[in-house]
Amino acid sequence: MAYRKTPAEISRLEAAREHLVVCATAVVADVGWAQASVSAVADAAGIAAGSVYQHFPSKAALAVEVFRRAAGREVEVLGEVLGGPGDPVERLARGTEVFARRALENRGLAYALLAAPAEPAVGAERLDFRRRYRALFAEVVREGMTAGALPHQNAELTAAALTGAIGEVLVDPLATPAETPPETLLADLTATALRCAGAP
Repeated sequence: MAYRKTPAEISRLEAAREHLVVCATAVVADVGWAQASVSAVADAAGIAAGSVYQHFPSKAALAVEVFRRAAGREVEVLGEVLGGPGDPVERLARGTEVFARRALENRGLAYALLAAPAEPAVGAERLDFRRRYRALFAEVVREGMTAGALPHQNAELTAAALTGAIGEVLVDPLATPAETPPETLLADLTATALRCAGAP
């Protein structure tokens, strides 16, 4: 008869895996993908390096899980704002501001998600999540056109431009805090996003 884990064992393993992902996320936020070695993550989690492989088959698999969870939360928040109350232009402005503010409040992790050098598996995840951001922006742009608040345009193209521009504007301030006060940067970035979509 095959051995089957008890509910208590399953619960313990899930808790250990969750703790490992939380610790790995903190390490990535602190030192980036390249320096987030299995040993560094294991030290942060208070376990032996070999124990990491009980939960993930490779460093790349752990990195992908860290990226998916952290980026997934940002997509979720942006979706809530862009789909929330207010007219489409207000939601576009608020979504841009909230996304950028969250990045500036957690610079290390935001830089890791947006631009830090990473292995190919993480790069592939970045592309997938950019598509998710584009889909969210495209939807609010289409709503703006339908409501007559935005001019007729290619919503997908505008969404791609917004996704790329917002990320690019944030890269340098995340890597090296700039002299520009955060509130000024947020206001300028929001205004740029609205101009990109053709808001009056």
